[in-house]
Amino acid sequence: MTPGGNTDDLVGLSDGDNIFRVRVLGRRNPGILPAHDLLDAEVVIETSFISGRLSICFYPSDLEAWSSTLDALEAGNGSDWLDTGNGPVISITFSEDDPTLPIVQIEDASGSGASVAIPIAVGNGWIEEQRARLLDVLRAWPSEVRETSPGAYEWRR
Repeated sequence: MTPGGNTDDLVGLSDGDNIFRVRVLGRRNPGILPAHDLLDAEVVIETSFISGRLSICFYPSDLEAWSSTLDALEAGNGSDWLDTGNGPVISITFSEDDPTLPIVQIEDASGSGASVAIPIAVGNGWIEEQRARLLDVLRAWPSEVRETSPGAYEWRR
């Protein structure tokens, strides 16, 4: 993934039948303070039953929140991501019957009103793979703007 170039997956879960991805598309407003660090992305769901895409946008702090979500999942706990109250929420929990089986739920209550939940039988090492993806995104799309005081921004040097 390169800035302004190819897209890449921040999240990539698949078991061959069910797919859940969060694909980073690029900066929302490159070169414009303060929105330069906002990243456009899309959620992609594919199963034999349904498929869909949902456009999203997130801040660098949402990448930190994704890291915390991965920490919770690694500890065996479910977690919500992007739960800011004004957009879609991505929840990952574990099946009661199989505590190693993640169930991904995307709820777009404030937009389309749609919700979908899919189980994804991932193998061992899936959380480490997601951490590696996160690091790739952080390297390709580093935060280049800092807030010097409320509402005042400047370029990081």
